[in-house]
Amino acid sequence: MVKIVECVPNFSEGRDLTIIKQITDEIEKIKGVKLLDVDPGHDTNRTVVTFVGFPEAVKEAAFNAVKKSHELIDMRKHKGTHPRFGACDVCPVIPVSDITMEECTQIARELGNKLGKELNYPVYFYEYAATSPERKNLAYVRSGEYEGLEEKLKKTEWTPDAGPAMFVPSKGATAVSAREFLIAYNINLNTSDKKKANEIAFKIREQGSAKKDADGKIVKDAGGNKVMEPGLFKHCKAIGWYVDDYKRAQISINLTNYNITSMHEVFDACSEIAFKNGLRVTGSEIVGVVPKKAMIDAGKYYLKKQGVCTGQSEKELIKTAIQSLGLNDAAPFEPKDKIIEDMLNEDSSLTSLTISDFADMLASDAPAPGGGSVAALCGTLAASLGSMVANLTYERKGYEKYSAEMNRIADDMQSAKAELLHFINEDTHAFNVMMDASAALKKAKKTGENLEEAIKNGEIANKYVTSVPAKVMEKIASLLESIHNVALKGNKNAVSDAGVAALLIEAGVKAAALNVKINLKSFDSNDPFVSEMTILIDKTVSMTVASVQKILVLVEEKIGE
Repeated sequence: MVKIVECVPNFSEGRDLTIIKQITDEIEKIKGVKLLDVDPGHDTNRTVVTFVGFPEAVKEAAFNAVKKSHELIDMRKHKGTHPRFGACDVCPVIPVSDITMEECTQIARELGNKLGKELNYPVYFYEYAATSPERKNLAYVRSGEYEGLEEKLKKTEWTPDAGPAMFVPSKGATAVSAREFLIAYNINLNTSDKKKANEIAFKIREQGSAKKDADGKIVKDAGGNKVMEPGLFKHCKAIGWYVDDYKRAQISINLTNYNITSMHEVFDACSEIAFKNGLRVTGSEIVGVVPKKAMIDAGKYYLKKQGVCTGQSEKELIKTAIQSLGLNDAAPFEPKDKIIEDMLNEDSSLTSLTISDFADMLASDAPAPGGGSVAALCGTLAASLGSMVANLTYERKGYEKYSAEMNRIADDMQSAKAELLHFINEDTHAFNVMMDASAALKKAKKTGENLEEAIKNGEIANKYVTSVPAKVMEKIASLLESIHNVALKGNKNAVSDAGVAALLIEAGVKAAALNVKINLKSFDSNDPFVSEMTILIDKTVSMTVASVQKILVLVEEKIGE
C-alpha cells in the first residue's frame, strides 16, 4: 500500500487572493502532492489550505509554502477575528492511508525542526506531536496570540520546540502537529425543521445535551451549571441546521476520529432516532474528501449486516458504502473526486491498462515492465482466485462451519491483492529509478562533478530495485497458508481454482527470485546484502515448492472424490 498524508496549513491572510495564490503555487509545484482546497476568510483574515500526498513530498510542499508566507505576510500589519500568532499559524499533518500516527508525529517534528532551523523562527509542537502534556492543547500553545508572543518568548517555560527563542516580528510563530483525520459529514432529513435536526444532533454528539426534569426544565447543579447528559458517540461534534440549497434540515457532523466513531455507526443511529420521532433519514453527504478506509469500513459493515462475505473488491465495497449511506441523495458522489487515494491515482499506471495493452507493452522492446511486474501480477491473480474460492464457500450449504474462516481469508486475499497490484507499478518504478541513477553516475564520472553523491545514489537505487522483487517474493509466498486452507475446506466445485492459485504462487515466487538474483550482480559478492538476499531466496523458493506440491496433491484428491 502507499503511504499518504494530509496537511492543512492555516495562513494569516484571507483577503489578498494574489498572496494566497503565490503560497498555494509553491504547493502545486511539488510532484507527489495534490492541492484539494483553498478556503479564504475575509473576516478571519485567514486561509485554510488542504493538500495530500506522499510523506516526503508533503514535507517539502509544506516547508516551501511556509517559507513563501514569510516573504509575503507581515504579521505586524495583520488583523483578524481568528486567534493566530504567525504568518503560518498552524500546520497539522494527518494520516490518510497506510501510515500510523507515530509516523505522522515523526513527519510533523521533522517539518517543524526544518522550519525552525532553516527559517530561523520559533516553532511549537501540539496535539500528538507535543513534547509536554500542556502543549497538546493548541489554545494553550497559542495563548497570548501574536501580540503576546514577544513577552512569552522571554520565559523559560515558553522555549520553542524548534528554532530560536527569538521574536521575529514579521513571521511570528507556527504550531505544528500530528492529528487524526476529520470527516465533515452531513445527514439529510425529510424535514425543513432545524429544531428537529438539532434534537437528533444533541443525542449523538459527545457533548450531549442539557438534562431536563419531568416538567421539561433544564437541571442545574449546586453551582448553577447545566447538568449534561453525554451523547452516544465519542469524537463526534454535531448540530442541526437548515440548508437553503437543499430545502431541508441536516445534521451537520464532524467526526474527529473516524476509527473510533465511524460514518456508518452515526448514520444508523440517526436513522433509528429519526424513525422513532416520525422522521426519515434520506441520505447523507461528505463535505470535502474522505480516506478510502472510511468507505471500505462502511462497505464491510453493511455487507456483514446483509450476511454477505466482506472479502470483496475495493470497488464493490465502496459501491456498497455509497448506496447504504445514501451518498448520492443531495448530489452525485464520484469516488475519483471525493476519495483521497483515488484523487492521487495516476492514470498512466500499469494497473490502469487493459490486459491487451499490458501484454502489448510487455511484448515491446521497452525494458520495463518486465519479469518483476509479471511476478507481482502472478501473485495478484493467485490472491484473487483465493478470494473467489472463499466467497464461493461462505455460507454455502454444507460449509457453514467454515464461514468465519472463509470470510477472514477473503478479506486477507483482497488486501494482498491490493498490495501486489501496487508492486506491479513499483517494480517498474524501481527499474526507472535505477536507470536514472546509472545515467547520473555515468555523467558524474565523465565530468568529475558530484561523483560522491552519484555513487551513493547509485548504491541506494541498486538496493531499492533489488528489494522490491524480494518483497514481492515474500508477499506471494505468504498466500500459501490461505490457499492450502481453501483447497482443504473450500467449496469442492472450486478446488481446481485453488490449484491454479498454487501454481501461480510458485511461478510468481520463482519469477521474483530470478529478478532478485540478476540485480544482485550489481553488488560486490562480499557485500552482506548479497548473502542476506541469497539465503532469503533459497529459503522462500524451497518452502514454496514443497507447499505448492502438497496443495496440488490435495487438489487432485478432491477432484478425484
